[in-house]
Amino acid sequence: MEQHEIYDLLKRVEAGECTAADALLQLKKQPFEDLGFAKIDRHRALRQGAAEVIYGASKTPEQIREIAAAMYEGGQKTILITRMSAEAARLAGQALPLRYDPLSRVGIVGELPAPRGGTIVVATGGTSDMPVAEEAALTAEALGNRVVRLYDVGVAGLHRLLSHMDEIMTARVIVAIAGMEGALASVIGGLADCPVIAVPTSVGYGASFGGVAALLSMLNSCASGVSVVNIDNGFGAGYLASMINHMEAAE
Repeated sequence: MEQHEIYDLLKRVEAGECTAADALLQLKKQPFEDLGFAKIDRHRALRQGAAEVIYGASKTPEQIREIAAAMYEGGQKTILITRMSAEAARLAGQALPLRYDPLSRVGIVGELPAPRGGTIVVATGGTSDMPVAEEAALTAEALGNRVVRLYDVGVAGLHRLLSHMDEIMTARVIVAIAGMEGALASVIGGLADCPVIAVPTSVGYGASFGGVAALLSMLNSCASGVSVVNIDNGFGAGYLASMINHMEAAE
């Protein structure tokens, strides 16, 4: 049960449309559902403002399908599945209204919520960073955010980024995604007046060390207001951007 559903339930009690005993019964429903191989956290949205997300890596297609089906049947309107294989998507899609993006390996069951708050900009240094970027963008959209994508605007051609100053200056949060030397986050951090979430990617030649070079560059950024998530962690960046954006929206 999500926060707004709890609030609506309490308003119904206040209006005399529901008894306190009935409301208590609904609130006492098991906070998690035990599937044997997984325990679904039913109260995650109540505690954190966003429902549980399925991490698909290392799970079998059957496990993903059963977890998603249990969530959907339990009333979760939007189910986000990250690192989902094409095989798992085919299996889950037979039983659930699934939209699958093979580039980012993100699956979304159900409807996207209406966006609220400001705009989240997701920018990449190159086209090769798009799988991570789409994971971030789709995560943010599944959590109820408006997303603008600026792809292939890296520092090797700085004029490409500078042609999007309107989007950069009006964003509520910016996710800057880059491999190689990871300079994009510092450049954007020096242009924007909003939080910048830097995502290093494992894109690059041998001395990039699978994204470690970009990670260290972003951690040592001279621009203020830049925070860094783990290598290739588009989901973490999209989730954090959503939290920041919705905190602003609640003011």
